Amino acid sequence: MARDADAARPGIDPDEEAAFLDAIDRWIEREVRPVVVEHDHADRYPTALVEQMKEMGLFGATISRDYGGLGLPATTYAKVVARIASYWMAITGIFNSHLIMAAAVERFGTEAQKRLWLPKFASGEIRGGLALTEPDAGTDLQAIRTTAVRDGDHYVINGTKTWISNGIEGSCFALLVKTDPQAEPRYNGMSFFIAPKGEGFGVGKKFEKLGYKSIDSAELMFDDYRIPADHLIGEVEGQGFFQATGGLELGRINVAARGVGLADGALRLATEYAQIRKTMGKPIAHHQAIQLKLGDMVTRARAARLLTMDAAEAYDRGERCDLEAGMAKYFASEAAQQNSEEAMRIFGGYSYSKEYEIERYYRDALLMCIGEGTNEMQRIIIARQWVKRNPA
Repeated sequence: MARDADAARPGIDPDEEAAFLDAIDRWIEREVRPVVVEHDHADRYPTALVEQMKEMGLFGATISRDYGGLGLPATTYAKVVARIASYWMAITGIFNSHLIMAAAVERFGTEAQKRLWLPKFASGEIRGGLALTEPDAGTDLQAIRTTAVRDGDHYVINGTKTWISNGIEGSCFALLVKTDPQAEPRYNGMSFFIAPKGEGFGVGKKFEKLGYKSIDSAELMFDDYRIPADHLIGEVEGQGFFQATGGLELGRINVAARGVGLADGALRLATEYAQIRKTMGKPIAHHQAIQLKLGDMVTRARAARLLTMDAAEAYDRGERCDLEAGMAKYFASEAAQQNSEEAMRIFGGYSYSKEYEIERYYRDALLMCIGEGTNEMQRIIIARQWVKRNPA
């Protein structure tokens, strides 16, 4: 089933894709690897890398070329994310949340909204993210309390969002609110806005996190925040729930690709270490106990990649892919967590030292099991969609 009539995405020439991925690899080797440990340990925002990502077009990766983006299909985008995440997962979040915001505007916005906002999103002139989660509403988006009340040619917004990626460094957000708090069912009263920072838009302090360092996660506060009515995505109230959740398909493919990258990266580090570290007169890679771990790890990483590409291909065909994206996100994130833990065991006591990078993979991986919908919820979504597609 297609998402909408224009949902199918154009492909990419294999040579063009190979050249772009090669450029990403060179950038990782030259610019990312030398600074990742320092930035991660200091929890420092990677300003220089963000500027480089702007120049490479990553903030417009999935935005159509008609609006100044690269127009990459989801399959290529997933490969880019996996490559970067295999060395530093956190920086992929800087452009992922931003691209979900852009996807909401491109898929559901008016033509005037697309022409105004998307070129600025694609260039990175305006960067931001997705403002959905609230202190008492995470997985259950219909429980949000932030409200928008129409006042002439404006809306007045009040409420609080939390755990918002790019909350401090970003300048604009796709903001989910209630325009009719009394609506039944609840999703009929939800609307989605393009919300740039301004008077009445406050930002709290950066949250201190176990992992996912160097990308800011913060609380956003709205106190009589006035926003022009033409910032309502699609300019029709009551469509916000479907606009927001529609973008999560791409978000879950991104998280799955991050999981692939983490699983691959943990495998790479463990494989290298197992051939250097010796016990009983031989590299530990020659011990059966370690071989069993490596065998599981390489299989998980490969399976995660295949599931992720399957979901991305369905997205590119314009098909509804919440089942495929859910399976990819669930499996790949668990693969990342399991591979990072097994790598910690292979590194032994050294895994607990910050001198070795594997501890970062372990800290970062668990977030993939929680973010973009918990894996417990993914399993429910998978089951429901499977039953719906296979009626008795």
